[in-house]
Amino acid sequence: MNTKDEQQQNESKGNSGEQASVTEAMTENEENQLTETETNENEEDGAESPWAEGGAEEEIADLKDKLLRALADNENTIRRAKREREETAKYAAANFARDMLTVADNLHRALDAAPESLSDGDEQTKAFLAGIDLTSRELLSVLERHGIKQISPIGEKFNHDQHEALFEVPTPDAEPGMVVQVVEDGFTIHDRLLRAAKVGVSKAIVVPEENDDQRLDTKA
Repeated sequence: MNTKDEQQQNESKGNSGEQASVTEAMTENEENQLTETETNENEEDGAESPWAEGGAEEEIADLKDKLLRALADNENTIRRAKREREETAKYAAANFARDMLTVADNLHRALDAAPESLSDGDEQTKAFLAGIDLTSRELLSVLERHGIKQISPIGEKFNHDQHEALFEVPTPDAEPGMVVQVVEDGFTIHDRLLRAAKVGVSKAIVVPEENDDQRLDTKA
């Protein structure tokens, strides 16, 4: 009996050893599978790297360049807006000033149209003409205080940027291309032309030369 019991116990131990070996083998296979899975996941994660091909340093340099460009664009925008505000404030009265030039022209024409005999008339007439002249001068002074200056280029060289030639005047008293008559004064507002001066420009007198070869044949 004892021998049979010992045999059964030995067989039980053998079966237990075999089961333990199988269990250990299955555990090792599971661990290997988990390791392979983690390796594959790490490789997949590595394929989706947030950095560019050049790495983190190149990505940082690119972001820094974009930041500097954005700051430069912002600075240019601020300067452009400031310049536009200044120009708007400087030239805002251009249209109003252009309309006021008509008033100055009419006052000037009224003085030019007055006959000389009125200046030798009674005191009331003299005071009336003096009032018109004073009003004209005061208007030009007010315009000049706001950056609007008169252009009266009599005796100056013709300038295409500020003068408008209406006609030419043949004369030996001035060089060709000189302003010898001003029909309408011009005006500038700060550094811009508000209205060109309408002028007459001198022109050289052409004297026909005698041709000795051309003679009249008086013989019959």
